[in-house]
Order: sequence, then structure tokens, then C-alpha cells
Amino acid sequence: MISMEMANFPFLTVLLLTNLVALLVIMFIPPERDKLIKQVSLFFAGITVVISLYLYVTYDTSKGGLQFVERYLWIKSLGVHYFVGADGINLPMLLLTSVVLFTGVLTMWELETRVKEFFAFMYLLVIGVYGVFMSFDLFFIFVWYDVALFPMYPLIVIWGSTRKEYGGMKLTLYLLAGSALILPAILYLWTKSGLNTFDLIALHNAGFTKHVQIIAFIMLYLGFGILAGVWPFHTWSPVGHVAAPTAVSMIHAGVLMKLGAYGILRVGMFLCPEGLQYWAQLMALLATIGIVYGAFIGLAQNDLKYVVGYSSVSHMGIVGLGLATMSVGGLNGAVFQMFSHGVMTALFFSSIGYIYDKTHTKMIDELGGLSKIMPVASAFFIIAALCGVGVPCLSSFWAEILVFIAAVKAYPVRGILAICGIVITSLFMLRVVMKTFYGPKNEKYAHIPDVPLFLATPRIILAGILLLFGLFPRLILDVIQSAVIPFVGGF
Repeated sequence: MISMEMANFPFLTVLLLTNLVALLVIMFIPPERDKLIKQVSLFFAGITVVISLYLYVTYDTSKGGLQFVERYLWIKSLGVHYFVGADGINLPMLLLTSVVLFTGVLTMWELETRVKEFFAFMYLLVIGVYGVFMSFDLFFIFVWYDVALFPMYPLIVIWGSTRKEYGGMKLTLYLLAGSALILPAILYLWTKSGLNTFDLIALHNAGFTKHVQIIAFIMLYLGFGILAGVWPFHTWSPVGHVAAPTAVSMIHAGVLMKLGAYGILRVGMFLCPEGLQYWAQLMALLATIGIVYGAFIGLAQNDLKYVVGYSSVSHMGIVGLGLATMSVGGLNGAVFQMFSHGVMTALFFSSIGYIYDKTHTKMIDELGGLSKIMPVASAFFIIAALCGVGVPCLSSFWAEILVFIAAVKAYPVRGILAICGIVITSLFMLRVVMKTFYGPKNEKYAHIPDVPLFLATPRIILAGILLLFGLFPRLILDVIQSAVIPFVGGF
């Protein structure tokens, strides 16, 4: 039985409405007032950080369960409830979303093209993201999920770069295919429960038969897994990364891919534990292939964004492998990796964005010696790269080691192969750092200024978070574990 503590104040609704108000305010500002639009966007993004941080800090890990709960009947005939709450699994995701939104706004401060529309679409996207992470009603989870997907197409096609029409269309088609699997799975569970409700907690207690769980879980796993970059349905992701503008790449890799992994965990694994046990071997296999495949393909890339795109496939494979272990350590590591990878990739793409804006290239063989030209900007990318290879004192180290320990116990051969994949990841990250930031200086870029303090601020925040949770992992692990222990108890 999951404990629930009703909210004394509707913090989660306020968090959601903050983004809606930001969207409405932006819509009423004249399009020529670019600076005001950016200031308003930053102001509301700052409010989301404050609210998310307050929820994270005040969450009582000793009680666990769902806290800050709001539950109201929405559509009686269908059993739809506005049901939101926070626990140790979604709190890190809410905080991650706020941090990436805030730093993404700062990163796009020099944007000059259709500023009003850009930030309006950006806020529409994060409204959907927040909605998915805080909802405990399947109807709302699906609605918010689609709200989060829709703005990606115009954001890439209008403000993107390399093959943006192809990247935007491929991303949209793949993610809509995922939705086409998720919706029938939800309706299947709603019908089979006989409870006339989309309430996630009520459905968890419905006692679905093993046959029902096996069918529903694979549909949910594949549907959400497409967005999580599960191999072999990952091919939209690197293309989307390369085509998207900087802040959209940050949100895409930092937050959107986590929606997929979160959906597998919160919906698929929570409602269908016997289905999870049936398909766990397949999950572990696909995750391991993704880890090794992403590492090898990343090794061959010449575009900085493609490098990070394929490293994301590999790192999200670690999340999938952790989930497949069905253990406390594996799930702790998986959720920690979701948070850590979100911050790390936001730092990656933010750093690449500055380099591209100044050099007008992302090609590794056209760069070189950048650490001598822009040492501060280079340092941010290098910190993200070190985090990506699991260097101690950075947050990914703890997440990865938890997953690998659990994986070796549950699936020895696949666990060892996954560790080998991280070794390959280290090789291509070090190759990128060596060729891009060290070696002979390219005189063509000798005049480029280093990143100024204001534009360095979002990168400093992201790097600081990686270091903070790397040095003090209990700050997040205690929160995650308060939800993971009872979660695993349901298997």
C-alpha cells in the first residue's frame, strides 16, 4: 500500500501553472520586444527552479510515499482524475526539468530569429514535461506526453540547422509511433481492470493477470522506449540532436529522453510487474546492445553533436539496464543516471552551442587547440566529457557503478559487456577532447573571444550540479531510495 500525504498548498499545480502563465505572457508581448521576452522567460524559469528546489528539499524521505498530493475528479464517466504528487522518483526529474529550462533560456540569450515564437514553443514543451512527471492518472500522463512531443517539430524545423526538415520529421514520426503503442496499452489496462478509472494507484492494486501484464508491458516498453532511445528504435535521436538548436538539444537529451525511461518505470513496471519479469531478459539485452553500439558508432563520428547524440544512446542504455535488474541498487542507479545524464548532456550541448556560434562549425577535424583560444568554454565541455566517462567526484560515477554492480549480479555476461562499452565511450570522449581542444591551434579561430561571464553562467550552474552530486551523492540517493525500496517490493 502506497502512503499518500495531501498537499497543504498546491505546489505542483503552481509549478505547472507557472509555465502556462509564462507562455500566455510571452504571447501578449509584441514580437519586436526581444529583450523583454527573454527577461520574462528567465524570470518564470527562475520561479520553477525555486518551486522545484523547495519540493525537493522539503520532501520527507523518512515517510516516503506520495507527498504534496492533489486529487480532484475531472471526468466522472471515465474515471479521470487530476491527480498529481511527488515521490523520490519524480522529484529529481522535476528539479532536472527546471534546471535545464533555466539554463536553456540563458544559453539562448543571443537568439535573434523569431524570439517570441521560440520561447513560446519552449514553454509549451516543458508544460507537457512537467505534466508527465507529476501526474498519477494515465489519461493525463498520455495527454501531457503528447503535449511535450508536439513542439519539437517546429522548434527543430524553424530554428534548427543540419538537415533540420529531415531531423524534425523523423523525430516526430518515431515519437508518434511510440504514442500509437502507448494509447492502446493504456486503454487495454483500463478495460481489463473493470474499475472505470485511470488512477495509477488504483490500477496498481487491480491485480491484472499475468497474460494481461505481458501484453501491456511490451507495448508500454516499446512505446516509451522509442523516446528513451532504446536500441534499435534510437535512430531518430542523434539526427534530432544534430538538427535542433542549442536549448532544444539540451531539453531533448536532458529531459525528453527521460520521459521515455520514466514512462517505462512509472507506468510499465509499476502496473505490470509480472510483465516486467517476463520481458526483463529482452530489456537487458537491448540495453546492453545500446550501450556497446552507441559507444562504437560514437567513436566514428566527426560532428560534435553526433558524438554526444550517440553517447546519449549509450548512456540511456545504462538506464535501461538498471531498470532490467529489478533491484534496489539497479533502480537507484537508473534514476540517478537519468538525472546525471540530463545535466551532463545539457552542459555538452550548451558548450557545443557556444563553440558553433563562434566558429560556425561542429566538425572535429576543422577545430583544434580551442583550449588555447577559449579556455573557459573548453573547460565546460571537458567537464561534461569527464562526467560521461564516469570519472569519480562527478555524478555519473555513482549512477553507473550502482547499475553495473546490479547488472553483473543479475546478468553477468551482459553486465561485463556493458562495462566494456563504457571503456569504448572513454576512448571516443578522450579522442574528441584531444582533437578539438588540444593539439595545434587553428589560427582561423585565434580571434574568437572566450565565453563572457553572463553566458558562462548556465554552464557554471550545470557543471556545479555535476560536481555537487558527485561529491555528495546521498543528497539525491536518499531521496530516490525512499521510493525505490517500496517500488521493488512490489515485484
